[in-house]
This record gives sequence, structure tokens and C-alpha cells, in this order.
Amino acid sequence: MNNRWGNPPYPETLSPAHMADSDTAADAIDAHSGTIMPGTFLTPARDVWNTSVKPNGKKDQLLLKDALFILKRDDCHHVISENYHYKTESYYTILRHELEGRNVLPSSSAVLDACVVPICLERAKLAGIPVCEWGISQAYVPLPAILYGLNYFATTSDFFVVSDNDKAKEAIKHISNKGKYPFCYQKLAEGATILLVNVIFGRTTNSSTTVASCAKKIYELFSIPLLQMVFVKTGEHYALSSLSSTRYSHLMESERSLLCAYLSHKEFL
Repeated sequence: MNNRWGNPPYPETLSPAHMADSDTAADAIDAHSGTIMPGTFLTPARDVWNTSVKPNGKKDQLLLKDALFILKRDDCHHVISENYHYKTESYYTILRHELEGRNVLPSSSAVLDACVVPICLERAKLAGIPVCEWGISQAYVPLPAILYGLNYFATTSDFFVVSDNDKAKEAIKHISNKGKYPFCYQKLAEGATILLVNVIFGRTTNSSTTVASCAKKIYELFSIPLLQMVFVKTGEHYALSSLSSTRYSHLMESERSLLCAYLSHKEFL
């Protein structure tokens, strides 16, 4: 869809009154995949969450690829998705709620800011979160470094760690579309490591106190229910490198359990 203000690609949302009818609620589940259809309100009356995480460790059948959920708490609609990038179904879902005057999180402006590394890091820095120093270039890059594309099609999940000129040239050619667009670089200190951490409503599992604190601040800043934080760890120091989308299939069992607890109203915002 090329029109930012066009009709979003999903059916009409069900009203809370509709959801009170168990037959109507059951009809909202796709007969082929078992996923809850986009725009469906999840309510405590729904009993489809009883098998959130199986004892054998298999993933919840509802957390299928590309599934989108709307969790309504009080007067706010929380949009949960694997991908919040511009022109995705989740983006248009958020935009439609905003245009209809509904209270929705995250906001369309928040997800756009989170997807652009320099903007994301500057907002995080202002919120007191330690971030990587960054620069924008079309050719030069210090080594070693992390590289992010800034073009229209770039995603923060597609980053490159380069340590020599040959790898850097190859990565730059890819993320700059052969020099047509600039890119963002972050210089890496000697001995630095990359850490990926999934965040569910501002919470992490099995992470350090420092990382958990950053996750909470990130959620307060962007209100994105499901994302991945990319950190650069140098010694005992953590610095935020970027925020990116994460797949349900990439969640650990404890993380899937936490997400399902929110969806089933066993955890409250």
C-alpha cells in the first residue's frame, strides 16, 4: 500500500459488546491458523489462552508468525506485533486508532522514531539511558564498528558488525544501496560484545539489573509492547545501540510465557 493515509489492510474491529458474545468471539479466530484476527479485543472472558506455554516447551499455537493482537486495558488499546515498521499492518492499525480518536499505544510517531537509529538514540539519551556514540556517513567508517542503514527500506534488525575494510565495503554497499543513501555507524571499543535482549511490556527475563532498568525506561519512552534491545557491552558498561522488532519464534520459553500472561490478563499493565 503506497498511500500512507489509505484504508488499512484489516477488517473492521469488533466492539466490546460483540466480544461479550462467546459465539462472536469464537468467530474472530481464523479457522485455518487459529490466530486471533487483527482488530480483535482480548477480554478476560476469552478462554483461548489456557494453553499458553506447553510443558514440553512448544510455542503457544496463537503466537504464530505475523499474528497481531490488540489488548484493551481500561481506555487504552495496546497493539502487539512482531513488526512496527512504517506501512506494516501494525503501523496502519495504530494509525487508524489515532485517526478515530482512540487512545492507542504505541503511537505512530513513537514507532517511527524507534525505527531510526539516530533519533531513537537521541531520545533514549535524553531519558537518561546510556547509548552508543554514533555518526552518519556515506563512505567513511571507523573500525571495528556496527553499521545500520538509513534508507527507506532499512530495518534496525539488519545491522552489520565489521572489523576490516573488505567487510566494511561490502556491508556499506548493501545498506547504502551502492552509495545512494547514508548510513549510521557506531565505533566499537576493543573487547566489546553485542547483546540482544527481548522486552515484553518493559520487562525482561534473566537479565542484569542494568539491562532491566533500561528496558523499563525504553517502555516508558516508546510504549512498544514487544521489541528487542541491542546493546554494546564493554566491560561492565552497557550502551544501547538500537531497538528492533523481534519474532515470536525468537522468544525464549520464559519470554513467551510472560507475553501470554499479559494477553490472558494474568499480568496487568
